[in-house]
Amino acid sequence: MSVLAIGLSHRTADLATLERVAVPAAEVGKVLHELQQADDVSEVMLLSTCNRIEVYAVVETFHGGLASIADVLARQAGMETSELYDHFYVHYAGAAVEHVFSVAAGLDSMVVGETQILGQVRASYATAREMGTVGRTLHELIQTTLRVGKRVHTETGLDRLGASVVSEALAEAGDLAGRRALVVGAGSMGALAVSQLRKGGVAEIAVINRTRERAVRLASSLSEQGVAAKAVPLAELTDEVARADVVVVCTGAKTAVLGTDHVASRADRPVVICDLGLPRDVEHEVGAVPGVTLVDLETVRRRMAEAGTATTDKQLAKASGIILDEVRAYLAGQRSAAVTPTVTALRKRAAEVVDAELLRLDRRLPDLDADVRDELGRTVRRVVDKLLHAPTVRVKQLAAEKSDTDYANALRELFGLDPQAPTAVSSPSAAPKHEQIDGDHSD
Repeated sequence: MSVLAIGLSHRTADLATLERVAVPAAEVGKVLHELQQADDVSEVMLLSTCNRIEVYAVVETFHGGLASIADVLARQAGMETSELYDHFYVHYAGAAVEHVFSVAAGLDSMVVGETQILGQVRASYATAREMGTVGRTLHELIQTTLRVGKRVHTETGLDRLGASVVSEALAEAGDLAGRRALVVGAGSMGALAVSQLRKGGVAEIAVINRTRERAVRLASSLSEQGVAAKAVPLAELTDEVARADVVVVCTGAKTAVLGTDHVASRADRPVVICDLGLPRDVEHEVGAVPGVTLVDLETVRRRMAEAGTATTDKQLAKASGIILDEVRAYLAGQRSAAVTPTVTALRKRAAEVVDAELLRLDRRLPDLDADVRDELGRTVRRVVDKLLHAPTVRVKQLAAEKSDTDYANALRELFGLDPQAPTAVSSPSAAPKHEQIDGDHSD
C-alpha cells in the first residue's frame, strides 16, 4: 500500500477546466465515498480550493488506483477521462509525500508562501475523517504535513512574505482606506477577504450570505474589532453593489450569483469586483460593464506570472531543504514502522516456543521444585530476549536507512513466520477518533 497524489491546478489547467472539476462543498462527502469504493483505493481525502483539486489516496497498485480516481473525477466533472489526463499531475510513494508537504508549505501555490492552504488542508482532512474515508496512513501523513507546513513558514519567513490570493486580487483596487466594501460569501474565503479589507482600512463592510446567520456572525466579529460592518439579506445584493467601491464574491455556488443586472444601476461609477469563486461567482459579461473592473482567478494568475513572487531564492532554497529533510525522516519512519509488526510477530513466536518448552519440562520433571521452575522460566526468557534484542533493533534501523531491501520478508523467511502473522498483530488501520487533527488551529 502506497500514497498516491493526483490532481490539477493553476499550473496545469485553465480556469474553465478547474471550474468543471471543482467539487462543491455539498458534494464532497458523496465524491469521497465514491473514491473510497473505487478499485485499489483504501483511504482517500479530497482537497478542492480556488486553484487546485487534488486527491490523496492510499492505493494497492499505482495504475489501478490512478485509473479509478481519474474516472471518478471525470464523472464528477462531466468530462471524458482522456480529457483530464492532459491536465493531471501524478505523484506516487515518496514523491507524493514531498508534493503534499510542498502544497501545505505554500510552495506550490499561485502566490508562493501563502498560508491559507495550510488551513484548507486541515479542513479537507477533517471532512474526510468525518466521512470515514481516512485511516492510519493518511492520518499520520496529514499530521506530519501540518507540522511541516508550519515549520517551513516559521523558519523561512514565507508566512510574512507570502500574500494570499485574496490580497493579490484586492491589490487591483489600490488604496482601500475609507472605501466601502461588499463581501458576498461568509465561508473561509469570505472571512479572509474581510480580514484583508479590515487591514486595508476600509470604512465600511457589508456581508451577504445565503445563510444569514453566518453573515451576522462575520459582521459581528468585524464590529468587535472596530470596523463598521453589517449583515445584509441576499435580496439587497443589487443595492449593496451600487453602494460599494470594492466587491469580493466567494460563495462556492455552482452557478454565478452576480450578473450584469446587479451592476446596471451604478451609472458608470467605478467599482472593482473580485471573483474568487471556483466555479466563477460572477458572470463574465460583468467585466464589460462601464466602470467595472473584474478581477478573477485568471487575472491573479497572470499578474503573479508577470510580477514574479516576493520570495527570495535563499528562502525558497531553505524551504525546499526543510521539506526534503522532512520527507526523508517521514519515509524512514514509515519503513521502520512497516517492519515492526513482523518484529512483534517474531517475539510472539519466541514466547510461544519458550512456553511450549517449559510445559515440556513440567511434564518430564513433575516433581521439580516450584522456585527452581520459576527461576528456570525467567532465565530462559531472559536468554531469548537478549538474543532477539540486537537483531530486532538493528533490523528497524536498517529498514529506516535503506529502501531497497524488504527486511520484514527476510525476517519471515529466516524464522519461518506465518506471512499472515504480522497482519494479525498490526495496529488498526483506522485513525483513532480521539486523536486531534492538529493542536494549533490557527493559520
